Amino acid sequence: MSTEPNVVDETPISPVRQGIERRNSLEKHLQHRPEAQDLKNRHILLDTSAAPALQAKALELERQRATDNLKKGLAHRPDRETLVERNILPDSTAAPALQGHQKELERHMRADSLEKGLQHRPAPEELVKKGILEADENPLKEV
Repeated sequence: MSTEPNVVDETPISPVRQGIERRNSLEKHLQHRPEAQDLKNRHILLDTSAAPALQAKALELERQRATDNLKKGLAHRPDRETLVERNILPDSTAAPALQGHQKELERHMRADSLEKGLQHRPAPEELVKKGILEADENPLKEV
């Protein structure tokens, strides 16, 4: 054994700051504490003037009011057929991801049909023979 007198080791076990340094740390944190309005803007504190005991009930009532408003709006919502008749929704049973391609295909089909009709239309002379146009009437002549 050691011949030295019993010496107690008083070094702290955890690296916690001691004494005045610890108190200064708390003061520093309090100085950099965010304002109440900032906490309300970030939705950390409730922005209400109700008593703390009533804040939970007030929040529940606000959510219930929002739920009721949504249900009322959905109850008066027009059905799909009405929206299709008013040309708000497309009259298509295709998946929404395919509706753009479907619309483009329909447009190209209409353009092809018009082009085909224009290629096979009768000449003005033929229309004069059938009595649809008069002899002095020429649709190709500019006015």
